[in-house]
Amino acid sequence: MMLYVLIGLSLSLLGVAGLQFFYLIYLERIDREQKKRIHELERHSKFLSSRITEAEAKITEQSNLLESIFDEFGEEEEEVWADVIEDR
Repeated sequence: MMLYVLIGLSLSLLGVAGLQFFYLIYLERIDREQKKRIHELERHSKFLSSRITEAEAKITEQSNLLESIFDEFGEEEEEVWADVIEDR
């Protein structure tokens, strides 16, 4: 009788150990997938950072261009007004 109890207990412990083993394999697979996803996100983040840098450079270039155009028009308007004042 005691032998059957010990066999049942050992099979129960074997089942628990097997469950833990398969759970450990599952956790390792999840860990690999998360590391892969993190790597993909880091790569995408670098790509987006470079796009943002390019966009900021383009915006700065366009702002400088617009500023120079407005400065040229502003100077012409001042000259026109000066001419009108001189004509009076």
